[in-house]
Amino acid sequence: MAFGIDDAIAAGLRIVEKFVPDPEARSAAEAELRAALLAWDQGQSATNAAEAGSGNWFVAGWRPWIGWVCGVALAVQFVLGPLAVWGFALAGRQIAPPPALDEMLWELMFGMLGLGGLRTFEKIKGVAKR
Repeated sequence: MAFGIDDAIAAGLRIVEKFVPDPEARSAAEAELRAALLAWDQGQSATNAAEAGSGNWFVAGWRPWIGWVCGVALAVQFVLGPLAVWGFALAGRQIAPPPALDEMLWELMFGMLGLGGLRTFEKIKGVAKR
């Protein structure tokens, strides 16, 4: 399950509501929480941009590498493995199918594709910076 900035704000606001009874103090605490989380989010965005713009393949390449690993793993699990089992069966030999991959691979893939989908949405709406 992905946990984003909106989830962090909502969780923080529930805590503030529970432990800060004074309405004025609660408003001040909520504003401070939102500002802190927004600053953290902006800092993370700046870090992501710096990593992506780096000329060092080790710094800039880790995200694409994760994407390739995920893509290859899915290809092995759902294309190459079944085709190998089928091909060997046609040749009269039985082989065991490859072991099933962990469910975390799906979460990784959907998270990466979701982020890519949001970027496409930004471009379509004309709000993308690049």
